Order: sequence, then structure tokens, then C-alpha cells
Amino acid sequence: MKYTEITANQDLNTLLKDKEKQLFDLRVKQKTMQLKNTSELRFIKKDIARIKTAMNSEGKN
Repeated sequence: MKYTEITANQDLNTLLKDKEKQLFDLRVKQKTMQLKNTSELRFIKKDIARIKTAMNSEGKN
């Protein structure tokens, strides 16, 4: 997910909660050795950071 896609989406709180749930599910899969592609964790974390950045920049404007 790119930053421009995130800023176009107005419902950032819902998107953030969805990504945090995905991250939780992936961490559970990783701990139970069911996750094949561990790089997904990194991508989800970066998406969460982008969403939080967009939320913070909206607050300052």
C-alpha cells in the first residue's frame, strides 16, 4: 500500500485497526510455525507506520 493510497482513504482509523489485526494474526501464525512468508510482517508494519503518519499529518493541518 502506497502513501498516496492511504491519504486518499478517509477512514484511516478503520484501516489502521484492520492492519493491526492482520499483524496480530501473522504474529500468531509465525509463533505456531504456520507462516511461510515472514516478510509479510515487515510489509504490514510499514503500512501501519504509513497510516499513522497520514493520521498525524492530518492533525497538524
